[in-house]
Amino acid sequence: MGQNPYVSGNDSTTCERKKRAVVRLPAAPWARLALAGIAVALAGTASAVAGGSRSASSCLPREADAAYADTVFGALAAKQDVWGDELLRSRSGPTYEGVRRYLHPLMLVGRPAGLKPTHLTDSGVYYLAFGQPRGAGGASAVQLHVADGSQIVSELANGPRLTVTVGARGTERYGACLTRLETPQLYDGYLPILQTSYVDADGVQYRQESFAARIPGMRSLVSFVRLSVDPRGTRVGKATVRFTPSVPGLRRVGNQLRQGRRARLLFTRGARFHGRSLVYAARRPRTVYVAWLDRPERARRVPLGRAAYDRAKGSLLAYWARRLSTGAELVVPEQRVYDAERSLLIQNMLMSWRYSLGNSYERFSWEMIDVAEVMGAYGYRGIERAILEAALRSPAYFPNRAAGERMSGSADYFRRFGDREYVEQVTPRFRLAIQSFDRQLDRSATGLLGRERYGSDIVGKIYGLHAQVLVLQGLRAIAGVWARTGHPELASYALRTADRLDTGLRAAVGVGRTLLPDGSLFVPVSLVEGKERPYDSLTTSKRGSYWNLVMPYALASGFFRPGGPEANGLLRYILNHGSRFLGLVRFAPHTGVTNPGYQTPGSDDVYGTNVARFLADNDQPDQLLLSLYGKLGAGMTENTFVAGEGATIAPVHGQYYRTMHRPPNSANNAFFLEALRLTLVHETTDASGSPQGLEIAYATPRAWLEPGKRIEVRRLQTSFGPVSYSLAASQDAVRVQLDVPAGLNGALRLRLRLPGGERIGDVSLDGEPFDRVAGPETLDLSGLKGHLELVVQRAAPHTPRR
Repeated sequence: MGQNPYVSGNDSTTCERKKRAVVRLPAAPWARLALAGIAVALAGTASAVAGGSRSASSCLPREADAAYADTVFGALAAKQDVWGDELLRSRSGPTYEGVRRYLHPLMLVGRPAGLKPTHLTDSGVYYLAFGQPRGAGGASAVQLHVADGSQIVSELANGPRLTVTVGARGTERYGACLTRLETPQLYDGYLPILQTSYVDADGVQYRQESFAARIPGMRSLVSFVRLSVDPRGTRVGKATVRFTPSVPGLRRVGNQLRQGRRARLLFTRGARFHGRSLVYAARRPRTVYVAWLDRPERARRVPLGRAAYDRAKGSLLAYWARRLSTGAELVVPEQRVYDAERSLLIQNMLMSWRYSLGNSYERFSWEMIDVAEVMGAYGYRGIERAILEAALRSPAYFPNRAAGERMSGSADYFRRFGDREYVEQVTPRFRLAIQSFDRQLDRSATGLLGRERYGSDIVGKIYGLHAQVLVLQGLRAIAGVWARTGHPELASYALRTADRLDTGLRAAVGVGRTLLPDGSLFVPVSLVEGKERPYDSLTTSKRGSYWNLVMPYALASGFFRPGGPEANGLLRYILNHGSRFLGLVRFAPHTGVTNPGYQTPGSDDVYGTNVARFLADNDQPDQLLLSLYGKLGAGMTENTFVAGEGATIAPVHGQYYRTMHRPPNSANNAFFLEALRLTLVHETTDASGSPQGLEIAYATPRAWLEPGKRIEVRRLQTSFGPVSYSLAASQDAVRVQLDVPAGLNGALRLRLRLPGGERIGDVSLDGEPFDRVAGPETLDLSGLKGHLELVVQRAAPHTPRR
């Protein structure tokens, strides 16, 4: 977690910014904040958050918006997700546009713990990590392209950098005034090529495009920049573009800046080099190209211009097209959702087993097991295995929980891809883990495994429900794998140990549970010791906030049988006691440390993946869609789909934009990918948690089946084999094509969530009447095999089926 709200810059406006006091929010329930009359003037100047220069001092401030602060604090003070409920009650239900109108966008990052310089980026704006990995292990080198177009930084946030300044004298940081910067976007909506447009203080227009690629004959990862300048119609005779490397002692040789005998920057003709900066002057429209190498490269002549730029760009586009084609594809009739899916897959291919890139989170974290399972479901077998192998070599504060997660992840990988060699590799280690569980239960007076640390941020040891349930889930999952791979004795041993633990867990939960007057059920994370009581509003205390993060592990495990009274009571609890905000996972750290991304109440959607699973398991399609659109509209950056580990929701004085903590984040990306997958394909389980059946299109937005729209799922991996299907909606019917996975022997159901109150009418299967229904919108296809073609007629609202 970081330390301080963002303050940056080195000009006269910076002095004014430093005088502004950050709101010191009391460690009291957030309901008091609204009552205390904290009407924060949010906007300030855009340069106050971006860091400007003297030439950018004319940056117009955004309109102060105290009413916005009041409404946000009011929504945070409620125990229900008042804005989410408002969307659920609306005629259209949750939508991207509906969500995004509530909160200001995410744009900023701040100081990360353990890193210098003071800020994650010099401008305070987030970066995009670009690279071109050679395999499933992710990027061995990255270039960090700051989203405002101001900088490219090599490898880590404090690494060598290339800074772009513009203006009449070339002293205004590109993008310094965020009110003059168009919202950054990706090429073709999703590809890792950053596009920005900026107008400087004199009205000169700039357009920039940048990406990182590998080119033949060079070992370096090369960041290419194309910058177009148009000074026409402005008050200045010429515009200046300045590229300033942070590397000292560079010298010019031809079209290169060299570090010793090695090239560091390549550029097109027409530049002057002034010892520190490469300078271009433009009296008329002009386009310049530069290429920043992530490390010095042995010098050779490398022509740079439009042709070389286009070749590198074309090569990058072809590379990502190949990588995406190896996995599943979920084609939906909403372009932003489709773009986000592909962009997040690319980001997670870059990160692979790493939690983040370019900062101190560039390492394995235990949330990565969920990422492994999600990427495996999307067909990226190599990435799932790379994450599991990282888990096998990683130590943990909580060895029991870690062992359980390794087992669950390994079982998921085997069910999807049948890798027996991997099973044999991990079997000796898992056998030792089960022996340890058995010994702990032998000497336990509680029927539970020994106490373990709550998590990374809370050091006290507890009988943690989340940790114990993750072990139980892992034991049953690996038992199923061993039963299929010639290890029946180990399978029986794992199941006996699981049954012992299950008995102790249910007894402990039975003692600790509390049925509340509103009909909801509270179950403590800290079992046996009786110290954890129900939280009226979860995020008003540190322990309540962390309950909200780790309880989803238990909810998604199936320990509380989906659809049963306990699961229903727990669902009611999280809906009525401050767990959700616009479908996101609420969090407030209460540490006294003002970390950007955690300096005010916000969200921590790393844990949303398991909330989404719980919602799908309990057939809550509208809540699941709220999470999907909440993540898209409030939980990631607009048009570039970047998310940090956490993000602020409550306003911060002097900042219009909201702040993230150490983006990008692979586990946060997995939340959106999993929510999308679950709207389209959901695996059901039996009482032991083993996969049992499939639910197709159970939670799709109703607008996706309006006439003329089409949903297509290709090669999505399940425990029963890959599934593909399409839903093509016309004015009078929905035509369904479905390839049933060969290994499916359980239930198979299809739901058609039609818009406008329409209902399913007559149905035909392969040209013959079909009348097996499982609900007003649901067809029962259980027992059918191979390729199915159905035609489902639309019936007018409230018209009964014949």
